[in-house]
Amino acid sequence: MKKIINKWMLFTAMLALLFLAACGSDNEETEPNEETETGAETAEENTNSEEEADTERTLTDAMGNEVTIPANPERVIASYLEDYLVALGITPVAQWSVRDGSDVQDYLQDSLADVPTIPSELPFEAVMEFEPDLIIMDSAAMVEDNKYEQYNKIAPTYVVGTEENNDWREELTTIGEVFGKEDQAAQVLADYEAKAEDAREQIQSAIGDESVAALWLFADTFYIVSENLSSGDLLYNDLGLNAPEVVSEISEATTANWSEISLEKLAELEAEHIFLVNSDGEGATMLEDPIWQNIPAVQNGNVYEFDRGSSWLYTGPIANSQMIDDALESLVE
Repeated sequence: MKKIINKWMLFTAMLALLFLAACGSDNEETEPNEETETGAETAEENTNSEEEADTERTLTDAMGNEVTIPANPERVIASYLEDYLVALGITPVAQWSVRDGSDVQDYLQDSLADVPTIPSELPFEAVMEFEPDLIIMDSAAMVEDNKYEQYNKIAPTYVVGTEENNDWREELTTIGEVFGKEDQAAQVLADYEAKAEDAREQIQSAIGDESVAALWLFADTFYIVSENLSSGDLLYNDLGLNAPEVVSEISEATTANWSEISLEKLAELEAEHIFLVNSDGEGATMLEDPIWQNIPAVQNGNVYEFDRGSSWLYTGPIANSQMIDDALESLVE
């Protein structure tokens, strides 16, 4: 009986409130609440956006292929594009490797340590074993000679760019579109630009117009980075540092990320700071060569050495962010 009385009292109170509200409005029609309508529309748009991300979409890739992207792909192979996937919170089903899986992109292993490897050349049989639901290729060169048709039989295959050295910012944006993560990709890029601008100011205040170069020592041979590619793009464009004349000269004659530099040209390298990726390790004989020893950066103790597992041989939002950290630590006291 008590429950029935309580319900009746609640019902009576609600009727009274409705009556008072009606009187307070003086029997005039109320206008719709603009904020409520706007909120409802926004909620509906968000719901529609989420629904779109949860359904198949057809996109046109860099080669003009119409590719049906599955809803929420979970078994993705994107060889050598793992940097972008990790930045967007996506874990691939396999990761790029060379030398029978012994060499991977070490700088990403905090996120990819448990991900199995796949050979960099992506043999069809190896790709099939992973049963991917989406394959993403970096460039047209990776699918030439009718390879695209073979990969596309295994899973929908999307080619990001036409060139072997695509702009990493454009690649990030494109991969964000493929996964319906455009907003997240834009935020990653915005955060990076802010970080790069801050670092640029700090480093230029610390070293002024002193010149900087990046070198890679591998198998007793020095390679120098291009002025506009890989870590060279970071140093000379994002951070606005000065390139030695030799770097500019070699960059004009090549399209490669890293180019072999002869001992004759090395002797002309007037770099005041050097970032050195030393793949030969401790006791590398070339670091004892008089030509190397006569470079200003070496004479002044301004060589910043990293092993082959560092991010300096790569590019992408994570690689570049790590290089900025390294540059700040090395150049700013």
